[in-house]
Amino acid sequence: MNQLALQDSVSVAAFVALDWGDRKHAGRLSTDGQTSESFELEQSAEVLDLWVAGLRKRFGGAPIAVALEQSKGALIYALLKYDLFRLYPVNPKQLARFREALTPSGAKDDPADAALLLELLLKHRDHLRLWRPDDATTRLIGQLAEDRRHLVESRTRLVNALKSRLKQYFPLALEVLGELDTELACRFLLRWATLAELQKEPFEAIATFYRASHCHHPQLIVQRLEKIAAATPLVTDSAVLQSGRMMVQSLAAQLLSLIEPIENYDRELAELMDQHADAEIFRSFPGAGAAMAPRLLAAFGTDRSRLTDADQVQTYSGIAPVLVRSGSTGHVRRRWACNRFLRQTFHEFAGHSLGQSAWAKAYYDQMRARGVKHHAAVRSLAFKWIRILFRCWQKRTLYNEVHYFQQLYKKQSPLLKAMASAR
Repeated sequence: MNQLALQDSVSVAAFVALDWGDRKHAGRLSTDGQTSESFELEQSAEVLDLWVAGLRKRFGGAPIAVALEQSKGALIYALLKYDLFRLYPVNPKQLARFREALTPSGAKDDPADAALLLELLLKHRDHLRLWRPDDATTRLIGQLAEDRRHLVESRTRLVNALKSRLKQYFPLALEVLGELDTELACRFLLRWATLAELQKEPFEAIATFYRASHCHHPQLIVQRLEKIAAATPLVTDSAVLQSGRMMVQSLAAQLLSLIEPIENYDRELAELMDQHADAEIFRSFPGAGAAMAPRLLAAFGTDRSRLTDADQVQTYSGIAPVLVRSGSTGHVRRRWACNRFLRQTFHEFAGHSLGQSAWAKAYYDQMRARGVKHHAAVRSLAFKWIRILFRCWQKRTLYNEVHYFQQLYKKQSPLLKAMASAR
């Protein structure tokens, strides 16, 4: 039985399955578990309101269990406003495996998937997770943190593409700009996208640009001007130069457009965290910082009755590995069917903690010394961190590295020897 959420102890009047569609949702409804009726719903507020009003009248306002193939998005957000429903999101991979088991041919269509969802709901509800949404502030923090991460991923892709293109024809820019995801770097490249353009500019104009862009290190500016003066072209092919110039300016413009939105997200998240009762718990963890603390907070939420132990978080997030066994052989592999953003959150946090937690770094080094690859070692560290995060969250206490060291001493952990040898 999946214990990630407490199961619904209230009897329901009907069971509904909805298969998501961009414009229409295929649905099935059953009241007795033996027979069912099919229907279609358009994705519009008016249609949903009429449908819910009909269900409320038909079943006297009694609760209705609903299974749907998603845990976020337009449909589930639309249904959240109705107190009539008890929602059971189904992982798409879970439904796909169930479909494969019953229809080996691979046939798939929306009405059939709705029927499969209904069968899952009717016969295997104890294996489904009841959706219990957090309060509005916590949900907003979670959504903003995820949206911000998507913007950061876009920024990373643009920086990598920009760096790759500059290496082809204008490598000096990488030496005189530093980080490429800054306003200084973007505006520099929009103004001077080739070495020839840069060297035609009077040096005082370039120095003025640096100072106007909040670079107030005279010696650094002098060093960069000297590099510009001494530079020679890497290529002289006009086709490479002209195409490179256009692409670099395009990428720089896109990067520049992301700077302010990401800063806006950071400000909004900081303000929301300042208002949240659990914020200081997650801010206390080494490596959490302004970006990771909101993601950790949203990962656990505020409903402490929803989780009974850290194992549930380790499994649901995909940090816990999977044992694959056949006959007398078996192997452990990474979990694929999981909330990927949640897995990424714990993985990134564990990576950030390496520079700020002595025991975390010692544990990581220990795993690497055993031949474990980098990402597997970070996941293993995240596995340990989840247990600590869960305990602090459940007890509403701040993380204390000194207290953790005391526990390590008490248990005579091998990590103590590893930390001592690393000094």
